[in-house]
Amino acid sequence: MDEETRAYAINLDYTLKELQQKVREHENGLQRLQLANADAPLSPEAQVAIITSALQDVNDSEPFLPTAGSILPALLALRKTHETVVQSDAYLASHSSEVDSLNNRLESERANLRDQHLLADAIAARLESLRTAEPASPAETTPDDRAAKLMQDLEAKKKKYDSETFDLMKSLHAFIDDHLAVMLAAEELGGPVVGDVVDIAPDDLALGFNAQGKSNKRANKPYDDDDRRQRRIDEIWGAGSDGDSALDEVAAAGREMRQLTEDLLNTLVEARGDNSASYVKLTRESAAARFLVRSKVAQFHPKDATRLRLIDFGRELAT
Repeated sequence: MDEETRAYAINLDYTLKELQQKVREHENGLQRLQLANADAPLSPEAQVAIITSALQDVNDSEPFLPTAGSILPALLALRKTHETVVQSDAYLASHSSEVDSLNNRLESERANLRDQHLLADAIAARLESLRTAEPASPAETTPDDRAAKLMQDLEAKKKKYDSETFDLMKSLHAFIDDHLAVMLAAEELGGPVVGDVVDIAPDDLALGFNAQGKSNKRANKPYDDDDRRQRRIDEIWGAGSDGDSALDEVAAAGREMRQLTEDLLNTLVEARGDNSASYVKLTRESAAARFLVRSKVAQFHPKDATRLRLIDFGRELAT
């Protein structure tokens, strides 16, 4: 215990003894008064006189003051401070919900004010655009002129969309021919699913695939094997291929994918938002159809796996 703490403890003990002594003095005085007047009955007038005299003595007497070294004033101040802190905490707790409500309301009003400013700016911008778009004089243009101008704008937009559509279809066909067709052909011939292996070479198609979808690493096959594979190509994609069989398989798979996407797009446009009319009837479940479904670009009919349609991304996805 350091010197400061020891001095504080001594002062506290001294103050406590001082208060206890004062209490004992008052108790002794009270006891003497009670003993002196125990057997003497007092009239109401005498009781009033005694009380009046006691009050007069109290008023005339010197008040009790602690000694110079007493810490009683500090204790009283500390108790008063503690009571003030407790009352302040209780007051804040009782008004915390009101403060939160006012803060929420203030934040809401600030958000409304920001929205009003944004709305005012948007309206001002719209009015300015209308002023600049309007002719200087109503007599300068006629309804026919405005209709012709509108038709020109629509035709220009249509040409732009047609050009962009052509570029997109050109890019799609290039992707099919350069990358996707060989993977589709491999899946049709029993190879890996499209996307599992991306570096399939024409030699892999010529060698064929085993039951696990792996390429057969064998030497060149005799002519009767090539003839058998050609018949299988004709069964899958139809007759009419000639030349190198691997290239024919890739070309056939590419043609099938291009034809399927074209049919799906045309049917979707002709359906005009009617999902039930946007399905294309499939002659078989091809690798191209499965790839479109796995890519979440198309979906089968929920009750008929031979019908396929593109997902209309302008609508909610069908569940």
